[in-house]
Amino acid sequence: MTETLYIMESGSYLRRVGESLKVFNKEVVIAEIPANGLKKLILVGYASMSGSVLDYLIRNRVETVFMTPTGRYRARLAIDEHRHVTLRMNQYLKLSDKAFASRLAGCIVKGKIENMYRLMLLRSRHYAAESLKIAALKIKSLSGCINENSGLDYIRGIEGATSNIYFGVFPELIKNETFSFKGRNRRPPLDPMNAMMSFIYTLLTNEVLSAIKTCGLDPYLGSLHEISYGRPSLACDLVEEYRSYLGDRMVLGLVNKRLVKIDDFIFRTDTKKEFVDDDDMKAHRPVEMKPTMNRTFIAAYEEMMNRSVHYPPLNKSIKYRWLIYQQVKSLGQFLENPELAYQPFTWEM
Repeated sequence: MTETLYIMESGSYLRRVGESLKVFNKEVVIAEIPANGLKKLILVGYASMSGSVLDYLIRNRVETVFMTPTGRYRARLAIDEHRHVTLRMNQYLKLSDKAFASRLAGCIVKGKIENMYRLMLLRSRHYAAESLKIAALKIKSLSGCINENSGLDYIRGIEGATSNIYFGVFPELIKNETFSFKGRNRRPPLDPMNAMMSFIYTLLTNEVLSAIKTCGLDPYLGSLHEISYGRPSLACDLVEEYRSYLGDRMVLGLVNKRLVKIDDFIFRTDTKKEFVDDDDMKAHRPVEMKPTMNRTFIAAYEEMMNRSVHYPPLNKSIKYRWLIYQQVKSLGQFLENPELAYQPFTWEM
């Protein structure tokens, strides 16, 4: 049974034949998937579908996400909104309170910092790298500067400072001489490392967004990220605790284990800083993953999301996808009962 289906080939066309979905490319069937059991459909690039497929997706409430070839979120097929009105009312009321929003933002940033710290400290031991240990301790010390009275601007400043330290030593985590990292960049990414990091951050944000909608919260109202038209600020908030723990570790694993190569990427020299539309960006972006690399990356991502980790609140091991759902559920409980507090997930070394 296929619960999540990725369509990666640009120009693909989906048709429903009986109880199966067939993927065509230039009138050739390139994949056939049983429609029963499908819960999420992700179209990366430019694919289209027949009316019967669209009808099936709507009737069966299959979450459908559209992404650009570079992995940037474009749109989502909206079904019915969740009917948990009381939960959303609590979200609007609580996050409209600056003190409460700052308290939640502080929890989120401290969780993100803790995971960055633990990754750096662990790798400093593996590589006997004093510089990584020093960076880890600097990151940890900044976390202690956040308290319940810290304002949003101050918290965002701390988050930015720790990210600068983290990415400043990030090149030392790369143990493959064919890859390099000269700082975080995006929209568009300028090198393979940033391209992979942007892609996995988008995939993780979509996981969080799905969990938010399942739990009944409004994905567009968060605390750490300001309200911006069309931006799912709450999803952008809650993905922070997974960036280093899931995203960066997976990318580093692919690179350091030499499961990806520089030849897996397309490079262009006729780059631009501003683009008219997605087609213009696709034609001029500095670097992109080849189709085979896309499939390898998605396969690695799905394999990772199906791994299990010990989850202290339930005192049992659960899969990463279920972990994200449980964390969003925990946030909902916090919004309804602030005495419970919100605890970001931090990994055990």
